[in-house]
Amino acid sequence: MAEAKTTYPEDLGDIPLPEPQQRDLEQLLEVCHDHLDSVDDDLVTRAFTLCYISHEGVKRASGEPYYFHPVAVAKIVALEINIDDVSVTAALLHDTVEDTSVTLEDIEKQFGETVAHLIDGVTKISGVFKSRDTKQAETFMKLLLSMAEDIRVVLIKFADRLHNMRTIQHLPREKQLQIATETIELYAPLAHRFGLFNIKSEFEDLCFKVIDPNSYKFIARKLREKKDSREQFIEEFMQPIREELEDQGFKFEIKGRPKHINSIFRKMQRQQKPFEEIYDLFAIRIILEDPHTKEDCWRVYSIITDWYTPIPKRFRDFISVPKANGYQSLHTTVITKKGRKVEVQIRTRKMDEIAERGLAAHWKYKEGKEGSETLDKFVTWVRDVLENPRPDAATEFVKDFQLNLYQDEIYAFTPDGELRTLPQGATPIDFAFDIHSEIGERAMAAKINGKMAPLRQKLEIGDQVEIITGNKINLNPDWINDVVTHKAKSRIRQFIKQKERQTAEEGKELWEKQAEKGKFEISEQDLTRIAQKLKFDSTQDLFYEIGMGTFDVQKLFKMVKQFTSKGRIDEEEEQPKSGQLTEEEIQETYIDAARSIGDSKALVINGELTNVKYSYANCCSPIPGDDVIGYISRTGDVKIHRSNCKNIRHLIQTDGERIVDVAWAKNIDTRFLGAVRVIGEDRVGMINDLTDVLSKSLQTNMKSINVNSDSGMFEGILTVYVEDIEHLDRIINRLQKVEGVKSVFRYE
Repeated sequence: MAEAKTTYPEDLGDIPLPEPQQRDLEQLLEVCHDHLDSVDDDLVTRAFTLCYISHEGVKRASGEPYYFHPVAVAKIVALEINIDDVSVTAALLHDTVEDTSVTLEDIEKQFGETVAHLIDGVTKISGVFKSRDTKQAETFMKLLLSMAEDIRVVLIKFADRLHNMRTIQHLPREKQLQIATETIELYAPLAHRFGLFNIKSEFEDLCFKVIDPNSYKFIARKLREKKDSREQFIEEFMQPIREELEDQGFKFEIKGRPKHINSIFRKMQRQQKPFEEIYDLFAIRIILEDPHTKEDCWRVYSIITDWYTPIPKRFRDFISVPKANGYQSLHTTVITKKGRKVEVQIRTRKMDEIAERGLAAHWKYKEGKEGSETLDKFVTWVRDVLENPRPDAATEFVKDFQLNLYQDEIYAFTPDGELRTLPQGATPIDFAFDIHSEIGERAMAAKINGKMAPLRQKLEIGDQVEIITGNKINLNPDWINDVVTHKAKSRIRQFIKQKERQTAEEGKELWEKQAEKGKFEISEQDLTRIAQKLKFDSTQDLFYEIGMGTFDVQKLFKMVKQFTSKGRIDEEEEQPKSGQLTEEEIQETYIDAARSIGDSKALVINGELTNVKYSYANCCSPIPGDDVIGYISRTGDVKIHRSNCKNIRHLIQTDGERIVDVAWAKNIDTRFLGAVRVIGEDRVGMINDLTDVLSKSLQTNMKSINVNSDSGMFEGILTVYVEDIEHLDRIINRLQKVEGVKSVFRYE
């Protein structure tokens, strides 16, 4: 965005606003007064005025005035995160320092040190999620430091990204995918850790809408169709509960809403079931108003289980043992007399506020020291990540970081009864490192609930764990596959690197002895060229293989001897031939050519892509009608992936410059492989009926059929040749009408 040059008087409060902008300001102030504890009208008004005049004349991609964006971000901060008026002020001005002539010194002079600090923090972490940044781990450190100093910085950044995601449709397709991938990989899990449930869920749904629009529209349509019957069921389910709660004097609110679209889709994929067979599509929440306490939540639980049968395995008590982000609630799943499963959540109003807004709510309570313990635990977690040595590879750091943000939690106890919160899948090794790095390094064995157990055994909720240590470091490189916490992985990786360096030094000593014995010398540069000729990335890797005994030092000796006698080692093979482009030049030229083809810089898949080869990715098998994206591969052709393919999401993160927008041609005279999963009764003639429908009714050729049957039920995967997604939908609809078939859906 072009910098908006502007000047303004010292007293911003004296600048009259045009009528439309005055209305916008009044709406913002109304939102602030409705949702914040206190509001400095003058502070917000002056910030709004500077926001408007500094961005005046600048447009967003949608064509709207740019100031609409910071005002929308400020409303999210007030309405959906409910922080404070200082954060609203910083949100209004968050783009001024980066995009206009306004300086940080101007901000501090006009609005004070705190507002300037918040804007500086938001500006500095704006590049944190640039996935192709080679210093990604370093930028994450900046983000974590900002979180530890003042979490409002990251909360404002969440609001900024949320509004960008809500208006993402105005950007080019490849930019949409890049932003959505960044959001689902990094913003959503971080919002999860912050306890911002609503924002995390909206991030996921908005990303899903971009990455897989067809599936999103399908589930949204199904939810709309079921809305009336869902509301009627909720009313019938809650009627006896509501009456009894009222009779016993409870003050409460009941909410019943569908689960988020992305979570429904994930469940469909995980269970390999169609939408119609996902029954727990919504959860009922009972919120007890003040002055009800956690003891009252248990009384409500007792009333519900008097009416409906609970499923013991689905009960969760997050009141007695809250999640790390402060979340508290009772969860139970019950079965109605008609056999329908319903999830019920029970919590107080304060618990609900923290559940919806997580650490943002704790930040407010911290002013009065109430609820500060959870926030302090979070800051301790952040500092723990910072204090541990950073892995050499940024990608490993980011992977560990995401893992620790997003995983479900378990609770284990020390022998003294101290509770430790760990990610699901944690082992006694993780537990040991969680207590102290030295305990993890010297761990020899473990006792779980008083019995000896392997260090690699996964812990269960409520386990009491004792770590038995030795006097020396006992780290095992193989543990890297048995730990899930960043702290444990980081230290084990560091240990592995130390061992590798030690082995490489031993290999180097063996080589130097051989060189001294042969009485010849070779420069480091020439030795590097020989290592590369032998397919090693560096001399360090070569020496490591020698130290491990997997590469014969005599072979290196012969190569060096050949080099010193001839002065070269097939140098002509390593240089580009006259007039031949280097790999970098080839890729740069190819990318420019590929991007220039088609309307709106979009490749059109029609079998006639001038100068550009293309193929369909086997990992996701796209079919015409699927939402697709292209990737310019190292070999020079364009690989066509479905936009919801996990592989393309990874490529967008790591190699986004090679992503190109692609579109299906209107007429494609090609057959594509698709697959459907059929579940039904295992009756005589079922396979014949299915194949008859395909060959006779639909004139569809089948490539293969894979069938399993068990306990009277039949399951088959039918791989067929189709023209497009509509052809596949016709197949699904027709197969559903076969006698005995229970469900049919596309097989992923």
